[in-house]
Amino acid sequence: MIVRWRKSSHSGGISDQQCVELGRLALGAGVGVRDSKDPDGGYLILSVAEFAGLIEQVKRHGAR
Repeated sequence: MIVRWRKSSHSGGISDQQCVELGRLALGAGVGVRDSKDPDGGYLILSVAEFAGLIEQVKRHGAR
């Protein structure tokens, strides 16, 4: 499967130590999340609902 990875526009660039990338998976397959410092280390697959919940939690409580 070919995944198109995208870094957040809020990322501090290549030296940002806390950046993740999001990947668009096949339609209906969810959202891929990976560590931008280890792109070959695998990725987590979240359903669209799980990803929406994660974003809500980050907005509500901030990144820790």
